[in-house]
Amino acid sequence: MADTITLSVVDQSPMRKGSSAAEALRETVALAQVAERLGYTRYWVAEHHNSGSFTGTSPELLVGQIAARTDRIRVGSGGVMLTHYSALKVAEQFRVLESFYPGRIDLGIGRAPGSDSLTAAALAYPKPPADSPHFPRQVRDLLGFLTGEMEKGHPFAEVRAQPGEGDPGAPPEVWLLGSSDYSARLAARLGLPFAFADFFGDLHHGPAVAELYRREFQPSCRLAEPRLNVALQILCADTEEEAAYLGASRNLNKAATIMGLQQGLLPPDEAAAFTLTEEARRFMAAFRESYIDGNPQQVRSGVLKAAERYGTNDISVVTNAYAHETRVRSYELVAQAFGLARRQGPGT
Repeated sequence: MADTITLSVVDQSPMRKGSSAAEALRETVALAQVAERLGYTRYWVAEHHNSGSFTGTSPELLVGQIAARTDRIRVGSGGVMLTHYSALKVAEQFRVLESFYPGRIDLGIGRAPGSDSLTAAALAYPKPPADSPHFPRQVRDLLGFLTGEMEKGHPFAEVRAQPGEGDPGAPPEVWLLGSSDYSARLAARLGLPFAFADFFGDLHHGPAVAELYRREFQPSCRLAEPRLNVALQILCADTEEEAAYLGASRNLNKAATIMGLQQGLLPPDEAAAFTLTEEARRFMAAFRESYIDGNPQQVRSGVLKAAERYGTNDISVVTNAYAHETRVRSYELVAQAFGLARRQGPGT
């Protein structure tokens, strides 16, 4: 099964304490170039707001920067939080991207706020924040604007998202993202590919959600059969001990969320020595259960087990660490463990 595993990247654009968001964004673009060279299939960037740790506030802009600096790898959002925005505006943004980079753009959409409730209100102000019950309607409208085939009788049936018919580039590939049965059911009902966010940690229901998606999937003009991607939290180093040491920065950053801390990732030695509350310690122990950390052989084994558990060979890798060089090395080792360079062939 290892030779059939497709590996991609989901990048949350992590920021170190004392660094800057601008530096983190530049490192995201640089890492995308590395991922293309290594043979990863897709590179998706996340959306977060008012965060001290993650800096990707505008995935649509970051997608354009990455696509402009790469040649082959598919680039997309992982994802745009659609409840904040107009379906028409998102359709226009991604049709523009597809016109510049035909056949390379993915539009992953989600309904989580990607922020706290106050920030979500600020994103909508002076309008009230969108209600999540409207999300299915927004997704259907987005698909209609992208294809120019709005359902009959729709009040905006005459509105066209530009660039449109006659312009280069087909509509971008649309994925629904989520970590629950809600998103899986909606993706199945609309006949969309579904990406499950196992990298959040402590999501033991994931395989059941994947099976529900496959069971309820309804073929559409976009997709004939269910298509499932799973994003895993992974940190690979030359040794198991080094991976555990380097993972301390990411682990503390995750646990610190329930301590009300937004400080960016700390160096591994500082993170390992940081005093946690008992609640944060229990939280850390729970979410680390699904993380795949270790040397290349251990990570390869963990990825294969997760792929079998979910019944898919389409895997995305999320790697958060203090140093950019640590992330680069981790993606290099994972690529080597699965022979991505060998599959690309010479001259690619």
